[in-house]
Amino acid sequence: MAVTNPELRQLLKEGIGQLGLEPTADRLDSLLLYLELLEKWNRSFNLSGVKDPQQMVSLHILDSLAISPHLDGHTILDVGSGAGLPGIPLAIFNPDKVFILLDSNGKKTRFLFQVKLALKLDNLTIENNRIEHYDCPGQIDIVISRAFATLRRLVELCRAVTRESGVLLAMKGVYPQDEIDELPEDVKIAESVQLRVPGVEGSRHLLKVTLQGTK
Repeated sequence: MAVTNPELRQLLKEGIGQLGLEPTADRLDSLLLYLELLEKWNRSFNLSGVKDPQQMVSLHILDSLAISPHLDGHTILDVGSGAGLPGIPLAIFNPDKVFILLDSNGKKTRFLFQVKLALKLDNLTIENNRIEHYDCPGQIDIVISRAFATLRRLVELCRAVTRESGVLLAMKGVYPQDEIDELPEDVKIAESVQLRVPGVEGSRHLLKVTLQGTK
C-alpha cells in the first residue's frame, strides 16, 4: 500500500469531514503513513485483527477521531494503546496536547516508537509498562480507553494514575448497562455520548467518568 493511495485518501478525507474535523493534507499524509506502517507490521506481529486498509479507515482511524471533540484537557493517557488506537490519530489532530501511549506488550510499543519517529509526533510519549506500575511525573487530565477492560476495572486502575483529579473516557460499543451497574456507589457516569462513526454500522458510545486520584 502506498502513502499516495488515492482511494484511501478520499475515504479518509470524506470520513473526517463527516466527523466535523478538518482533513488537511498534512493530517491525511500522516494518517496514510500510519496505515502503511500498521499494515506492514501487522503481517508479522498481528497488531490488529482488521487486515483490510479500507476497513482500518472506519474501524480504527475514524472510530478513534470521533472522540477528538471531547478531549477537554492537556495531558492524555491512552491506556492499553496496542497499535496506537485511539492515541496516534488523536495526537495527529491535536498537536497542542500531550499524549502518553501505555502498553505492556514490547512488540506493540516498538511499533509505536517507529510510528512516532516516522510521523515526527513530538507530542507523543511511549511507555512500555502496566498501568498498575506506571508512575506519571505530572498530572494526567484524561485517561482514554478503547476495548481495554470493564468499566469497574478501568476505574480502579485509572484512579491510581490521576494524582488530583481527572476524567476517564471509555470507548464502548453498545451501551454497557451491565458494566455500569457493577460500578462502585461513589462512581457515576458524568456523561454518555452516542458516537456516529462513518462506515461503522454498530453502536458506539463514549462514557465520561470523573475520577478522584488516590495519590
